[in-house]
Amino acid sequence: MGLVIGIDIGGTFTDAFAASDDGHVYSAKTHSTPPDFSRGLINVLNDLAKVIGVSVAEMLGNTLYICHGTTAALNAVVTGNVAKVGFLTTAGHADSLRIMNVEGRYAGLGPEQIQDIISTRKPAPLLSRKLVREIDERVDSSGSVVLSLNEATARASINELVEQGVEAIAISLLWSFKNPAHETRLRELVREIAPDLHVSISSEICPKIREYPRNVTTVVSAQVGPKLKTYLRPLDNELREMGLTGSFLVMQGAGGAVTALDAPEQAATTIGSVLTGGVVGCAKLGELRGDANIISTDMGGTTFLVGLVVDGEPVKSTHTILNQYSIATPMVDIATIGSGGGAIASLDAGGNLRVGPNSAGARPGPACYGEGGTEPTITDANVVLGILNPDNFLGGKKKLDKTLAEDAIRTRIAEPLGLSVEQAAIAIFTIANDQTAQLIRQSVVNKGYDPRDFIVYAFGGAAPVHCGYYSADMGVKGVLVPLGSTASTFSAYGLASSDIVLTAETSNPNTWPVDARGMQGDFERLEQTLDDRLNRQKVPFVGKTFRREVDLRYTMQIAEVETPVPAGALTESSMQDIADTFEDIYERRFGRGTGFREAGMQSISYRVYATGHMPVKATLPPARECSSELKPTSFRNAMLDSERGWEKVAVYTESDFEAGHEVVGPCIVEAATTTIVVPAGMHGSIDRLGNLVMTYE
Repeated sequence: MGLVIGIDIGGTFTDAFAASDDGHVYSAKTHSTPPDFSRGLINVLNDLAKVIGVSVAEMLGNTLYICHGTTAALNAVVTGNVAKVGFLTTAGHADSLRIMNVEGRYAGLGPEQIQDIISTRKPAPLLSRKLVREIDERVDSSGSVVLSLNEATARASINELVEQGVEAIAISLLWSFKNPAHETRLRELVREIAPDLHVSISSEICPKIREYPRNVTTVVSAQVGPKLKTYLRPLDNELREMGLTGSFLVMQGAGGAVTALDAPEQAATTIGSVLTGGVVGCAKLGELRGDANIISTDMGGTTFLVGLVVDGEPVKSTHTILNQYSIATPMVDIATIGSGGGAIASLDAGGNLRVGPNSAGARPGPACYGEGGTEPTITDANVVLGILNPDNFLGGKKKLDKTLAEDAIRTRIAEPLGLSVEQAAIAIFTIANDQTAQLIRQSVVNKGYDPRDFIVYAFGGAAPVHCGYYSADMGVKGVLVPLGSTASTFSAYGLASSDIVLTAETSNPNTWPVDARGMQGDFERLEQTLDDRLNRQKVPFVGKTFRREVDLRYTMQIAEVETPVPAGALTESSMQDIADTFEDIYERRFGRGTGFREAGMQSISYRVYATGHMPVKATLPPARECSSELKPTSFRNAMLDSERGWEKVAVYTESDFEAGHEVVGPCIVEAATTTIVVPAGMHGSIDRLGNLVMTYE
């Protein structure tokens, strides 16, 4: 039996999904273990082995690869728990990180925050000015050397940084993406002086135009690299000692994996690691079902995440904002808010009810967990409303205390507002549904898409409770809740079904149309680089594919549109086809008639995604065919709607479902790892893969 395993570590739970080459699938779920999240990974592997019915050593000995979505890089950046980094840059540009290209005050903020100029602040500097050294050298925009590298002063600067105890050095010089010779020589000098020091150079990490985001990406990669190495290398060794003979992979923010030993060298690419598994899972399941356009919604214990799959591919962004810093590395485009099941309900200074973004996390967790938490959460509200069964949470693995949930809501919310506990609980429930719905609208409509072209996929421990509500007013085709082994381990399923995906970019700004032969040469060099990197992964791929993109814009615009470029030899007619494709995408995104080719066009950057196709991937077996009438397991009082109030609703058990079974709302479905609410006005049916597909009447 050959296995592939995906492991997704969230702020509250750690999930594992395994698929065998004979078509069987398995899943396990356990609590995350902050601050050492690797313990949760080991724990969930032990639980997974028990589900499969073998020892951990036997399971790992038959595992072809483990793909891990890790929070290590993201947590390090968000919390500031990063390596001490020295920064080498071209003389005269030492303050670029502090100036922040003027965008530091508003990057990543919403419209209301941006307009409140008095309250906006730049974020804390990425590193101290004392850790920046200017290097005497200069390359011009064509890549020609204007001033040769002064190695004597460079050595002195490196020695000064080493004496200050830096754990890594980031190197980003002007126009280095045109000519990386000075950066590569500086790296050689660092390794001569301090062989064990981690080094990141922009011509490898982010070989793109625009100095500021290139500097940020290189510095962040250097800050995260040593921490990621400290996390992954011991974990890799421990897994080997436990019996793993296959590959240990790490998901990247762009939606593909890379080997754990290679990940620290490309640390910036793993920042979105833990967020992307679900979107990749949606794309894979959508391929099986024939759903090309999907709104991915993942509600776990801490966060609510929204991503898109369009025409079968996860929608990506060429940059992301983190802590108001611009990181220029491709990532699956995901929006997030702190509205998971553990989101804390509280009253602000004006006495208004707020839900999130702070979370009770895995420890102490919601009040109903009985582990010391006293603040009310969305999960506590769901217990009070009769939505969650206190005696059957996580399939009965954990008992919830309804009295503690009531006490928390009464003390913190109900009494201060003059409400009953039930009124306060339904208010928490309603606000949670409203703010998650708002994030979906922003993620879909604001990006030029029509929700009526999409189906919503809802997964994670808490999304199935709320999905019928947050999808209600958008006119979507329906809502799908993955069931069976993927019920609340869907992100882990996405990880297990991933390929190795690597990215390479270069900037070559030019007026369009560019010379087809020159563009072809740039793409071929990127593809060769990626082919070499794929070969270093030491994975027996069954095939490789390369996908090209060019960033195009109308002349003098400040933002580009990622535009597909055909494979193979490029010709002058290819340039016309690419321009037509750009205008189609532009008008789809910004509205019919917004294209204006008369303004002229410019190409900025070229990009290639290389995919190494894995020999075994997670697949989903068909569900049992409907052989008997579906009947409720029980009935219970629940408040699923503030207007309908308390009512007796049917409760179904997910393990009774067979393909073709149907349910009508209002009702509740209890699964081993999640609970699903089918609101009044919705109809649900079980598809051939065992998923619950809900539609509005």
